[in-house]
Amino acid sequence: MEISLIVVLVIALALFFDFTNGFHDTANAMATPIATGAIKPKAAVTLAAVLNLVGAFLSTEVAKTISGGLIKEGPGGVSITPEMIFAGLIGAVAWNMFTWLRGLPSSSSHALFGGLIGAAVVGAGFGAVNGPVFLAKVVLPAVLAPLIAGVVAFSSTKLAYWVTRNTEKVAPSRSGFKYGQILSSSLVALAHGTNDAQKTMGVITLVLVSGGLQQGGTGPHIWVVAACALAIALGTYAGGWRIIHTLGEGLTSVKPAQGFAAESATASAILASSHLGFALSTTQVASGSVIGSGLGRKGATVKWSLVGKIIVGWLFTLPAAGVVGALAAALAHLGTLGVVVDAVVGLALIVSMFLWSLKDKSRAESQVEVEEAGAAVRIPSKKERRRMKKEARRAERSAALAGGGQSSAAPASADASNRKDADRA
Repeated sequence: MEISLIVVLVIALALFFDFTNGFHDTANAMATPIATGAIKPKAAVTLAAVLNLVGAFLSTEVAKTISGGLIKEGPGGVSITPEMIFAGLIGAVAWNMFTWLRGLPSSSSHALFGGLIGAAVVGAGFGAVNGPVFLAKVVLPAVLAPLIAGVVAFSSTKLAYWVTRNTEKVAPSRSGFKYGQILSSSLVALAHGTNDAQKTMGVITLVLVSGGLQQGGTGPHIWVVAACALAIALGTYAGGWRIIHTLGEGLTSVKPAQGFAAESATASAILASSHLGFALSTTQVASGSVIGSGLGRKGATVKWSLVGKIIVGWLFTLPAAGVVGALAAALAHLGTLGVVVDAVVGLALIVSMFLWSLKDKSRAESQVEVEEAGAAVRIPSKKERRRMKKEARRAERSAALAGGGQSSAAPASADASNRKDADRA
C-alpha cells in the first residue's frame, strides 16, 4: 500500500474520531443550563458548536503533547508507522462507539491515548511511549483535574447559597445565576474545543511526521487546525439531539447557582490545563464539577455505588482501548492485507453499532455521562419536599389530638424550619 494512501486513511479516521468526540461530549457544556432553563436546547447546541470551532484555534500545546511527547518521534526518537497510528485510531473509535452504545462511563480522550499506546507498543515496543510525559500530562491530570474541579465547584456552590441566604425572596435572588450560566456554559464549550480538538491535531501531525511529510518537532499546520475545528464543531452540533430529546433524571434537580458553579469550575480547569499542554478528559472534569456542586447543596447525599461505577469506567477505558488498538496493530503487521482487514472490520463494527443504536434509541439517547454524575448526588425533589411537609403536618395534627395544643409547638417549629430549608434549596 502506498504511504500516501495510508496517510489519507489515518487523517480521515482521525477527523471521524474528532467528530465522535464532539458528538459524545456535547452534554459536558450544555446539559446543566438546559436543565435549569437558562437557554433553549437548540440555541445551546448551536452555541456549543460555534464555540468548539473557535476554541480549537486558541492553542496547540495539547497537540504538541500528542505529536511530539506522548509517542516519541523525530530525530533520535522511536518512530511508529502510519499503519500503527491507523490501528490505534481503530481502537479508539471502536471503543468510543461501543461505550456510547452500551451506556458505559468512558472518556474519548483516554480511548485515544489507549488506542495509540497499545498500537505503539505492538509496532515499536515500549520504548515508543514516552513514560514521563504520559505520567505528567495524561495520568496526573486525569487524577487531579476532576478532584480540583469538584472541590472548586463545591466551594463555589456553598458560597453562592451563603451569599443569598438572608434575602427575603431566595428564589428570585438566585435567578441571576441562570443568566450567568449562559456565560459559564459557553466557556466550557470554548474550553472543550481548545483541549479536545487539539488531540486530533496531534494525531494528524504525528502521522505526517511518521510518513515523512512533516519535520519532527513542529506543530500542526493551519489546515490541520481548521479541519479538526470543523470536525469537532459538526460533531457537537450533531450530538445535540441527545440533549434535546433526553435530558434524563440525573440533572433535573440542578439549580442555577449550582450549575453556574459547576460550569465555572469545569471551564477554569480545562482552560488552565490546555495552556499547560495537559491532555485531560473534559468529561471527567465536568463530572467531577457536577458531583462537587451537588454536594454543595444542603441535604445532598452521595450514591457511592454510582460514583464507583463512573470511576471504574474511567479506569477501564484506557487499557481496554489499548487492547483493541494492540489487536488492530497486530493485524496491521501483516502488511497491506492487515490494514485492509483493520479498515473493513473497524468500519463494520462502527456501522453495526450505529444501526443498532437506531433500533434501540432508548439506550443510545440516554448516554449523557454528566447526567450520570449528577444522579450520583441525591437531592430531594420538590415533590419529595412537599411530601415531607405533608407528613410533618400530619404528625403535628396527630400530636395535637393526642396531647393537646402544647405538644404541637415543637412539630410546628420543626415544620416551619423544614419549609424554610426547602425553599432555600
